Amino acid sequence: MENRELAIHVEGLNKIYKLYNRNRDRLLESLGLTKKPRSTQHYALRDVDLDIYRGETVGIIGTNGSGKSTILKIITGVLHESSGTVQVNGRISALLELGAGFNMEYNGIENIYLNGTMIGFSEKEIDEKLQDILEFADIGDYVYQPVKTYSSGMFVRLAFAVAINIDPEILIVDEALSVGDVFFQAKCYRKFEEFKKKGKTILFVSHDLSAISKYCDRAVLLNRGVKLGEGTPKEMIDAYKQVLVGQYELPQPAEGVPDLTADPEVRKALGRRESEQKGGNPETLEYGTGQAQIADFFVTDAKGVLTTAILKGDEFSVHMRVKILEDLPAPIFALSIKNVKGVEITGTNTMFEKSFLDGVRAGQDKEIVFTQKMRLQGGEYLISLGVTGYEGDTFVVYHRLYDVMSLTVVSDKDTVGYFDMESQVEVKDI
Repeated sequence: MENRELAIHVEGLNKIYKLYNRNRDRLLESLGLTKKPRSTQHYALRDVDLDIYRGETVGIIGTNGSGKSTILKIITGVLHESSGTVQVNGRISALLELGAGFNMEYNGIENIYLNGTMIGFSEKEIDEKLQDILEFADIGDYVYQPVKTYSSGMFVRLAFAVAINIDPEILIVDEALSVGDVFFQAKCYRKFEEFKKKGKTILFVSHDLSAISKYCDRAVLLNRGVKLGEGTPKEMIDAYKQVLVGQYELPQPAEGVPDLTADPEVRKALGRRESEQKGGNPETLEYGTGQAQIADFFVTDAKGVLTTAILKGDEFSVHMRVKILEDLPAPIFALSIKNVKGVEITGTNTMFEKSFLDGVRAGQDKEIVFTQKMRLQGGEYLISLGVTGYEGDTFVVYHRLYDVMSLTVVSDKDTVGYFDMESQVEVKDI
């Protein structure tokens, strides 16, 4: 590796944000009207080193909030580092957040020229690439309409077509492919393979572990802004799975190398506070008569470890602890799971399962445990919980918590749709 040309060099990279309890504190500190700091420092990235060589495809993985997108934004110049060194050797094309670099009032053609110019291409060079971009995006006459009228799928098709057909030396992609349909994603990954054959450099963030495993030469694992390791995709995916269940241990430092574990901030990066493990949502929709109260909730994996991330195919349990405040004839305890767009994917309750059909008395406490195998595709989901029942013919909601907690499903193979049928496929000669 030492004799290969560096495409990206990152050394001692830190990105620090100041957090304030009140807007008033921010104002006082910015005006110098306070003797002591009124903010606390949050490290989005802490002392990160990273070398990417020309022609490599490198994936960055990690849980939400680990600093993956932040490091890409710093490399592309969207954000500035607090300290450290970033060197980029080559022309970059980046596909970051949906909409970054696009003018929503312009039509598709105008945005192609705008993006190409921002990357550093002349109008003539963009003219030569225009037909390839339009064919790759395949959005028809919508290319002449303002992009504010596009669906998210059309938007990402055009954005990716521009990024990948402008012929950059370094391509950087941040999870944007998850917006397109499965056929467009396959088209993009074929383009990745073409890029690799041409000796281009690709750096991308993805929750799709199968894509990381298939396309990457190396993978980098981040957690809470700390680089936990880098190595083969398999090694880092295995380490990532340990992070998800809170069982990852930093390796012992070599002689003469500072012990990162001595730093309390780094130690904090390896653990997760209980509130975060539970994945609580501060914007939960809550209502009910108050005759029962959902007092606690959490998710555990197959080993009983508190978590907010489950591997597809693994068994997991959703726990709900309920205080009964009044006598109830036959309460129904319910669970449902939605995707982030609000579509209800699946759910059940104690009445459907015929697992509890009894009355309860005031003062009783109940723990309800829903245990099942995770068959949903990789992605982010929201859990809702409820205690309801019938009083005569009247349906009553005693306590309901909509979107009370988040759940991440980590998958190394996604099929089409919301869930995996776990098909067994054979191809035979006939």
